[in-house]
Amino acid sequence: MTGVLAAPQLLAAPAENEHRTFSLILFAVFVALTLWITIWASRQTRTAADFYAGGRQFSAVQNGLAIGGDYMSAASFLGIAGMFALSGYDGFLYSIGFLVAWLVALLLVAEMLRNSGRFTMADVLAFRMRQRPVRAAAGISTIVVSIFYLLAQMVGAGALVALLLGAEGEAAKIWTIVVVGALMIFYVTVGGMKGTTWVQIVKAVLLMTGAAVMTVWILAKYGFNLSSLLGAAADASGKGDAFLEPGLKYGATDLWSKLDLLSLGLALVLGTAGLPHILIRFYTVPNSKAARASVNWAIGIIGVFYLMTLVIGFGAAALVGSKAVAAQDKGGNTAAVQVAEHLGGGPGSTGGAIFLAVIAAVAFATILAVVAGLTLASSSSFAHDLFANVFKRGQASERDEVRMARIAALVIGAVAIVLSIFARGLNVAFLVALAFAVAASANLPTLLFSLFWKRFNTAGAVAGIYGGLVSAVALVMCSSIAWGGKSDTLPKGNPDALFSETIVAPFPMQNPGLISIPLGFLCAYLGTVLSKERTDDKYAELEVRALTGKGAH
Repeated sequence: MTGVLAAPQLLAAPAENEHRTFSLILFAVFVALTLWITIWASRQTRTAADFYAGGRQFSAVQNGLAIGGDYMSAASFLGIAGMFALSGYDGFLYSIGFLVAWLVALLLVAEMLRNSGRFTMADVLAFRMRQRPVRAAAGISTIVVSIFYLLAQMVGAGALVALLLGAEGEAAKIWTIVVVGALMIFYVTVGGMKGTTWVQIVKAVLLMTGAAVMTVWILAKYGFNLSSLLGAAADASGKGDAFLEPGLKYGATDLWSKLDLLSLGLALVLGTAGLPHILIRFYTVPNSKAARASVNWAIGIIGVFYLMTLVIGFGAAALVGSKAVAAQDKGGNTAAVQVAEHLGGGPGSTGGAIFLAVIAAVAFATILAVVAGLTLASSSSFAHDLFANVFKRGQASERDEVRMARIAALVIGAVAIVLSIFARGLNVAFLVALAFAVAASANLPTLLFSLFWKRFNTAGAVAGIYGGLVSAVALVMCSSIAWGGKSDTLPKGNPDALFSETIVAPFPMQNPGLISIPLGFLCAYLGTVLSKERTDDKYAELEVRALTGKGAH
């Protein structure tokens, strides 16, 4: 897909140390603020409900901001801006797909999930089915999806800090990934959901403010005329009018590229409603009305943000140039901070260094907030679903459950750090699209069938989760992400392949959604109809609870 080159020195030598010192101070201030929030929240985290759901005390506006903070990730700010800067029109698919996906979450999942569950997605599935097999499958799926998403955030952190510090080679990126991993483990193990939510709220405000300043500044340079900006971006890209037309990234004539484009769109639109770290946010509000209102707030915040990434991405192409963006980072992950530096006065200027440091600190805040939410979702699922209900058969105390969640956060964080080091050459928006594909394949079919199909049963839920999960991960492992040899669909090969640059990938598409999502639904259907188990009475109870909130926690 895309890779990372060693970061060249962007800051002029005479003022370099001074600028780096300023950047580090900004980073240190934000990290200190978030650590203080986390420690403050830890003093109010006493029960399992406090750790998993923040005591269900957040308002719709607060939760809407936190959802935005959770969703507007490194993929959104860094990856999508980079996609626009390098691929022009084809970057639209990511921004539009991420936004439209919220309509699926709002209309089909948010309110009913809040009414039906307690702490995790598995609570909804296990309500009318056998606890242990369903919770085991849902817990495993949650951890896998979260780790895919974690890779994107931590890879983005590596590219970002290497740029900010002007560090050459891969060592800086690796150490940054390790530091981000250590911080996210601290946020979750100490602050739980309360600390994580407040970090996300602060981050959402900072990110929206930073993006708004950049958007207005870029538009002002072109007389607030979007057509002038797009024309300048096309000219500076070196690709002319083709930059503003479909096909630069997903070839308009190649069949597999067209199918890959369709696969990506399907994964983006359906994936949000199955993302574990988004689903658990619906449990932090006091009732279903607040859950629905918080999603409305989130849609508004996220919609405005994605419009701003369009301007920032094309602004990077126009002001910095696509070649300069790719020279710094082949994945385009540093386009947003490079254009910030240009707006402030350019490389070597004090203003450029200051604005670059501010926007980079905001992006770093984005990454820390999202990785904390992901780690919390996966560790909560392990402790609540696997440890308490599968291993301990429902006999674990709340204290033991929370203790196990903290241990799980440590282990999952360590795994994410190691995998992120190997995946540091991929575009972060692309990595998130893979997480969306896995979530849409494994989690969404079982959630929808559980909420809307009376005949659905345990066998269907287990088959749907494992079928979607295994097919999605297996197809990714068979694609050019893992094997980068030259082929008809990849004539130049993929030098950033995870395992080999010479072996030809057996699967010609990079996003598995077009195949794995229908397979997830099919497995869930076949598992149900081939089993004689019936849960009609429990379904009636679940339906009443999901629609009215009666009996909700």
